[in-house]
Amino acid sequence: MTRSKRRTPVIGITTARSDKPFKVSEHRAERRKTRVVVKRSEDGDDPRLHGAPYGNPYSAPKDGKQMVDPKSRWMLK
Repeated sequence: MTRSKRRTPVIGITTARSDKPFKVSEHRAERRKTRVVVKRSEDGDDPRLHGAPYGNPYSAPKDGKQMVDPKSRWMLK
């Protein structure tokens, strides 16, 4: 029987066990900002509410990807 191998030489790197605390804080900030905008707007339909997603996903603790040599041991699952 043959070993399983990765098809793509890209693996994730991280030092964080979970990114849940980061997501909780980002979503809390987004909800707070939304509440402030809704209170200030007259009819509750402000263009700032329908914009781009809030926060920077690249500042999360689990965001790293790394290319590896296709012949290295990291290509084995």
